[in-house]
Amino acid sequence: MKESYSPKSNTASRNWTIIAEGVPLSSCDGKTTCLLFSANWCRTCKTFIPKLVQVYDMLSARCEKMEIVLVSFDHNENEFEEHFKCMPWLAAPFDVNLSRRLSKRYHVKHLPSLIALNCDETSIEEDLVGLIEDYGAEAFPFTRSRREELKAADTAKLEGGKLEDLLAHKGRSHLIAMDGRKVAVSELVGKTVGIYFGAHWCPPCHTFTAQLLEVYNELTTSEEERFEIIFVSTDRDLEEFDMSLKSMPWLAIPYSDKTRHDLCRIFDIKGIPSLVMIGPEGKPISTNGKAIISLYGAKAFPFTESKLGDLEAALRKEGDALPRQLNDIKHEHLLKLDMAKAYLCDYCKKRGRFWAFSCDVCDYDLHPCCTEETS
Repeated sequence: MKESYSPKSNTASRNWTIIAEGVPLSSCDGKTTCLLFSANWCRTCKTFIPKLVQVYDMLSARCEKMEIVLVSFDHNENEFEEHFKCMPWLAAPFDVNLSRRLSKRYHVKHLPSLIALNCDETSIEEDLVGLIEDYGAEAFPFTRSRREELKAADTAKLEGGKLEDLLAHKGRSHLIAMDGRKVAVSELVGKTVGIYFGAHWCPPCHTFTAQLLEVYNELTTSEEERFEIIFVSTDRDLEEFDMSLKSMPWLAIPYSDKTRHDLCRIFDIKGIPSLVMIGPEGKPISTNGKAIISLYGAKAFPFTESKLGDLEAALRKEGDALPRQLNDIKHEHLLKLDMAKAYLCDYCKKRGRFWAFSCDVCDYDLHPCCTEETS
């Protein structure tokens, strides 16, 4: 039978008892106790709760001293009971006034919210939801010092210059290829590496994958170019991951490996597709690889700031030598010089980058070399 909290008084001190078979609140003494503010109608709560259950079960299996108490924001008791039945922890009985008092006391601004308490009920962390989503059970005991330890470990991986620390761990030292081969991470040392975050369900990823494939094929056909790509999947399941991998000639982090999530956190990935460039020394040289590939293609290799500066200078010089606008015999409207990331020339039907003569009236583009200016 699950225990639950019941208010006993309105004093500032700890003021509840657990009302199931007479179990007192003192049963939580010595444990890291957290208040979970949640509701059955809240979509983000329903997404977060399974993650929290997994963390709770892992900590319980490790015999860690932790307890969670649900504070419900449901509309009625039936919704509260429906919400609570999927939770292995405690709950305060459904009481709208109690929920309001607690949310005000702990400055709850949104749902879900998870507040950790110490022995005098002061907050250890303002809200643990983000910390648990980032680090899972490793965040325990949810203190500021533990958070700083985890962030320091991330920083060490990011700035340490060791691909093995960033892309592997004690249980896995290899990456996987489309054909099932296992490639040791150590084989990538000294190469420029692109870490590609994407998913099969994402249409923009399909478009960018095609662009990246063109660059990859161009760079890897030359023995002088030392380049590799590592796919980090954000697919929804293993089947989608396999479909992604079949379209890619490069390597990938295994789908079941938690390193996928770690890399998203370490590089603060907010959307896909996204491409992070790691230099031969093992340190990040750009977190904006998608824009670099889209604009410059393989010409940008090795994707350093100095190389990009040289490219931009060469492009400015090329643009200075072209007219600002012209009338072409193949088109009825005035064409203006434009800097385009990528386009399809309407005359030769070949893909173009950088400078184009474009029409402001209709969707028409020409390579500078395909123009025929009227006299």
